[in-house]
Amino acid sequence: MDAPDLGVEEHRRALAGLARLNAASRTATQLATRVAQAAQLNGIQPVRVLDIAAGGGDVTGGMARRLASLGVECEVLGLDMSGTAVERANAIATQTPNVRFQQLDVFQEPLPAGYDVVTSSLFLHHLTEDQTVELLRRCAAAAGALVISDLIRSRLGHCLAQIACRTLSRSPIVHYDGPQSVASAYTRDEMRELLRRAGLTNAAVQRCWPERMMITWRRGDASNPR
Repeated sequence: MDAPDLGVEEHRRALAGLARLNAASRTATQLATRVAQAAQLNGIQPVRVLDIAAGGGDVTGGMARRLASLGVECEVLGLDMSGTAVERANAIATQTPNVRFQQLDVFQEPLPAGYDVVTSSLFLHHLTEDQTVELLRRCAAAAGALVISDLIRSRLGHCLAQIACRTLSRSPIVHYDGPQSVASAYTRDEMRELLRRAGLTNAAVQRCWPERMMITWRRGDASNPR
């Protein structure tokens, strides 16, 4: 899906397949639960959320709706470098008026200021170790809390990706990208080391469904479980 020559229609088809995978994985609910906890601990209302690599916007919008159901007011900006993804995301954002999307390359442009929590899902496994460390540092500098969901590299994760991608999508891009993404992902121990390099020594890296990790960090919090 990262290929620069990928056609628009094939890209849209892949984004739709990824949306079904995200729904089955309950990613939006998992992110929203942690964002709500961070907002409550910091006494923030409404909470301003910056979602990095938002893709087609399904997780971003779902997170905002779940936060509303939890009684948490929010304003959410989703960023993605793909114009095709941002176009699709803004088209479905009409259902969630407190969510908007903007095209931005987070490695070439500054992160927008004034946000309380930075979130992201299924992005870190696309990056090199040095890029991951750089992004974690920049996100931590931009907000008081991080909530990041990503894959765990494991045999179980690889098997689940093969089954889920072929069951929930007809896109050959998704069929290839799913298992390949697991192969490119980090283990929890590897992620802890990258967080240490980024200076986020109090971050938590917890396993969650389905064979994913949830990274949470809050500035000044020394109580996070490892």
